[in-house]
Amino acid sequence: MTDLIRVLIADDHSLVRAGFQSVLSIESDITVVGEARNGAEAVALAREQAPDVVLMDIRMPELDGLEATRLITSDPKLRRTRVVVLTTFDLDEYVFGALKAGASGFLLKGAEPPVLIEAVRTVARGDALLEPGATRRLIEAYVDQQQADPAPATKLALPSSLTTRELEILGLIADGLTNSEIAARLFISPLTCKSHVSRILTKLDARDRTQLVVIAYESGLVVPGQPRAPGVLPAD
Repeated sequence: MTDLIRVLIADDHSLVRAGFQSVLSIESDITVVGEARNGAEAVALAREQAPDVVLMDIRMPELDGLEATRLITSDPKLRRTRVVVLTTFDLDEYVFGALKAGASGFLLKGAEPPVLIEAVRTVARGDALLEPGATRRLIEAYVDQQQADPAPATKLALPSSLTTRELEILGLIADGLTNSEIAARLFISPLTCKSHVSRILTKLDARDRTQLVVIAYESGLVVPGQPRAPGVLPAD
């Protein structure tokens, strides 16, 4: 086959790697190009193999999955490589750090084989992996934690090049809406919406929609527990 999805598995437990390898290798459109026992090996193999998808454990020796994710996603030669972090529960505090570092989503280690396979295919074709509610629940938990900090972090500044329409669409992406749903909400065509999203990704130097959700929350464009009326942007 020509369009094989090339996957790298990074986990310090050999049984986990073997299990993922077993599940993925029987699929005709997926091939496992390497296995890494720690973050350092994951980065080295990613640079050598340029996989489409990296399944990355967070807690690993030598170099953890968080830093390994950051190194992979910041490498210009690996711009097309997508990282999916592996975790045992969806509110793992480190998962948000991995998403912030450039990961395209997260996957529970206990996921059933069909879920794992579909996750790899979804990320490989550039679609959003996460059910929006899961992404928002994770990010909102992180933001709530940050707000409870007596020394709150400075909000991320959005570039002034973003138009009012683009800010509006960014907020709707963070709300979990698809392009079709955004188009219907704003009375624009899906193609026009897609063009707006593409420009937003470029202006924010974001890899995918997951990164846009993170940016929307970090900038304060979307505030947990404060739903926005359609077409209304939050005050500065």
